[in-house]
Order: sequence, then C-alpha cells, then structure tokens
Amino acid sequence: MKSKKNIVFLGMMGSGKTSIGSLVSKKLKLNFIDTDQKIEEELGMSIVKIFEKKGEKFFREFEEKITLRILKKKDVVVALGGGAFLNKNIRNEILSNHFSIWLKWKNDTIIKRITNSVKRPVALKSSKVELFDLIEKRSNIYSKALYKIECDNLKKIQITRKVLDIYENKKNNS
Repeated sequence: MKSKKNIVFLGMMGSGKTSIGSLVSKKLKLNFIDTDQKIEEELGMSIVKIFEKKGEKFFREFEEKITLRILKKKDVVVALGGGAFLNKNIRNEILSNHFSIWLKWKNDTIIKRITNSVKRPVALKSSKVELFDLIEKRSNIYSKALYKIECDNLKKIQITRKVLDIYENKKNNS
C-alpha cells in the first residue's frame, strides 16, 4: 500500500540525505529525487558553479521553484539540499503534506564531514566557528521536522531501518 505523502529527508550538508534517501527508496520501490542533483541537471552546472556564476540568491530562488515542483509528485523519496528547509514556502509544504525526517548528527561529526569540501560552497568559505553557528541556526529550523533520527553511532542500514519503521508505523496509523 502506497501513501500519498512523500518521504522528505532534511538536514545539514553531509548528513547522508542522498545516500539514506536512495536506500529507503529502493526498499520501498519508490522513485528517488535529490533536489541538488535536479538543480544541477536543469541548469547544466554544479552547485558550486551556480553559486560562483549566479550567486546564492539566484540559487535559492531556483531551488524553491524546483523543490516545490518535485513535492507535487506522489510516492517519491526526496533529499533536500541543506538549506532548502530554511525556505518558508518549502518548509510549509513539507510540514503540511509530507513525512519529514531530519537526519541529525553531532556538530563535530558534520563539521568533520564538510570542512574543505569543494562540493559545498557554503562550507568551503566558512571557518569551523562559522560552521558551528550555521549548524546551530539551521538545527532550530530542522527541529520542526515530523521526525528526527539521531544518526551518530549508527550505520547506514540502521538509519534506513529506523526510517522504514517510522514510515510503516505512521502509514498504518493514519
């Protein structure tokens, strides 16, 4: 039995939204969409290049358009870009109509994962203190997600199992 609600993963860059989302979609036999990959496909350039050539403001506006379009689909698993849930329109759509799951990690774990990552323009130009502040600020918004999974000390398969348990329990009780 399929649900009309999509499963949407949110969290900091480097939190595993794409890898966990992909695993969950395979287990549930649902399509998987990574919003950052979709943006790169549509614009024909990497996120880093988009930030360099067009700026963050352009990226965020395009991200909103693409993400809201993706969320209109049914029976998909979606990995949001790290900053997408900060957008009020995206957040309201997700909270009203979808299963939202925050993949939460300790700040130190995320900072280790994203520091000096050339694929992450926001992280690349930030110091560790700035990254810590960014994580704290975003965490306040991520905490609005329907579900939170504390991922530290869990393997990918354990995180995937937790997601599937949440999804099956919720689906069967709604």
